[in-house]
Amino acid sequence: MTISYLLVALLLAACLMAGFILGYIWRKNFFENKIRDIESYAEKIINDAQKDVVTIKKEASLQGQDIVFKMKSDFEKEMSERRFEQKRQEERLIQKQENIERRTELLAQRESACARNETDLVKREKEIQNGRDEITRLNNEALMQLERTAQLTSQEAKESLIKTVEEEARHEGGLVIRRVEAETREIADKKAKEILALAVKRYAGDYVAEHTISVVNLPNEEMKGRIIGREGRNIRAIEAATGVDLIVDDTPEAVLLSSFSPYRREIARQALERLIVDGRIHPTRIEEVVAKVSEEMELSLKDIGNEAAFDVGVHGIHHELIKQLGRLKYRTSYAQNVLQHSIEVAFLCGIMAAELGQNVKQAKRAGLLHDIGKAVDHEVEGPHGLIGAELAKRYGESPMVVHAIMAHHEDTAPVSVLDVLVQAADTLSGARPGARREMLETYVKRLEDLERIASSFTGITKTYAIQAGREVRIMVNSNTVSDDMAFILANDICRQVEREMAYPGQIKVTVIRETRAVNYAK
Repeated sequence: MTISYLLVALLLAACLMAGFILGYIWRKNFFENKIRDIESYAEKIINDAQKDVVTIKKEASLQGQDIVFKMKSDFEKEMSERRFEQKRQEERLIQKQENIERRTELLAQRESACARNETDLVKREKEIQNGRDEITRLNNEALMQLERTAQLTSQEAKESLIKTVEEEARHEGGLVIRRVEAETREIADKKAKEILALAVKRYAGDYVAEHTISVVNLPNEEMKGRIIGREGRNIRAIEAATGVDLIVDDTPEAVLLSSFSPYRREIARQALERLIVDGRIHPTRIEEVVAKVSEEMELSLKDIGNEAAFDVGVHGIHHELIKQLGRLKYRTSYAQNVLQHSIEVAFLCGIMAAELGQNVKQAKRAGLLHDIGKAVDHEVEGPHGLIGAELAKRYGESPMVVHAIMAHHEDTAPVSVLDVLVQAADTLSGARPGARREMLETYVKRLEDLERIASSFTGITKTYAIQAGREVRIMVNSNTVSDDMAFILANDICRQVEREMAYPGQIKVTVIRETRAVNYAK
């Protein structure tokens, strides 16, 4: 069994060996065939590649030849164009050279012509200079001959000529000024008169001139003795406490209070009336009543100012300005109550502003406050216009109103329509008949000043101030002053009066020139 198994194993081993050898031989043959197939395929690929390389070389050679041919064609074309452009530039250079040669010839010709002209100019300059010298000599001879003939030097002749020309210019200027001002004045006067007439017609103010005396009525004649007191002590106490003069005369049942200060006169009047009602009249009681009335008067000023502002229709005024406005009730100017005057100016400003299309409320405000400086001008130095403007500015009034207050007496030049409106209304209120009164001395001095100013001009023969100093008539020498010079003379006199005099309203200057032709029949 063991041997049989061994044989079988040997047989199997032999079979396996034979199979292995056979497998090896088969695999070897298989791989050798495979290698041969691969080598033949690779050889085929190489042959195909060699054929493709030859084809590509041929195609590349053909493409290179095409590119070379194209580049050669482009180069030849570019060279042809460059040769053509070069030829054109050569032609242009030749043409420019010819032009330069022609210009050079022309310049040479011009230089020769200029040389000839320069020679001619030198000759002509010499001739002109000789002519000028001759003319100067002849002029000097003629001037000397004229001076000998006219018996005047050249300077005197110049002055005479200048004087003649100046007189002619003044004459012609007078004609032009006269014509233009006449036309302008005619139109302006007509419109101004219409506006002023309308303002006066629409506002009819009360008679505002006040007296410097107040009358206090007494219940009986015995009261005069009590007011005088023992040895006059009561009357002296009243005068000392109030600062007014108490006049006890033969007027039945009345005593007079005299003072230029309406404020003190009003305090004295109210105090005296209270003393009369109370019946206790002695120095101590007089001082108490006067002090009490003074305090009440201070408190009433604001009510007076508010009432005035309400009447005019002006609102929003600072309370300090209202108080100063109330003080104006007890202030007069040429016997004209300043508060009534301010109210009147406010109304007139409003009416004229409405006619001119201006701000009516602003015009009324400026008119009401234009004299506010008079309430404190006794306490502060300076014109009341400037003082009033400073007060108005301090208490918040607008710049337009402040400037109108400052300019209403021309303390500064007017710059707006409002300034001129306040000036016109102020003049109209103060100059209307019955508004103001003047002392005799002031009246006479104004007449004398008018005649003095008018007589200071040359050519005046006589001067007459008439119509209470509102007009001055001037007689001139007809041989010295011409018609046109008379017109200029009137203007000059007006300017001089405006500079040197202070007056309400306006002053009319009339220059009268008379020419008389006299002959005798024989």
